[in-house]
Amino acid sequence: MTERQRGGRAARAEARREAILDAAMAEIAERGYRATTLAAVAERVGLTQPGVLHYFPSKKHLLIGVLEARDQWDTAALLARSTDVRLSHLEQIVEFNAGRPGVVQTYTALAAESTTGQHPAREYFTERYAAARGAFAELLSKEFGDRLPGGLTPDQAAPMLIAMLDGMQIQWLLAPDEVDMTAAFRNFISLLSAGDHVGNRADQS
Repeated sequence: MTERQRGGRAARAEARREAILDAAMAEIAERGYRATTLAAVAERVGLTQPGVLHYFPSKKHLLIGVLEARDQWDTAALLARSTDVRLSHLEQIVEFNAGRPGVVQTYTALAAESTTGQHPAREYFTERYAAARGAFAELLSKEFGDRLPGGLTPDQAAPMLIAMLDGMQIQWLLAPDEVDMTAAFRNFISLLSAGDHVGNRADQS
């Protein structure tokens, strides 16, 4: 087999893998992880179940593939803006997610399901949220230093920022015509930045 043939074969395999991930995301968004079957994913993508297992040896491997793909897209979207990521760059991620409701729906459903029982994504989300708290605290520290204008430390504010982002996504999924995620995020950052003005008014009253 020539180098060109090997390259074409690898490209086809990668395209097929991405198609399987897209199909899995759609199934999970519609049915939830527990009700999603490899057979349903295979049917949606036009493969046999053994064909899907060739790329993902188990349902758990497929789940992790879906979650990792989502993270890779977010990272790529951030780095496309700048290698020196700032708090303002998160607005681009919010705007990016507003254009892919299926992915947001899948992630939201899996995050909620992972809190129950021995869900296979529980460890992933536990580690991911811990990493996100650290990363967001660092972003807040770059923006505000050791204290935000309202008096909170970056470590205290980071979980609130994550909660705002995830909660806003749920509201948007339920009422996309009423909730503007990008504007809501921008307003929340303004609220964090305005704590000093609020404090000054309180002191003067």
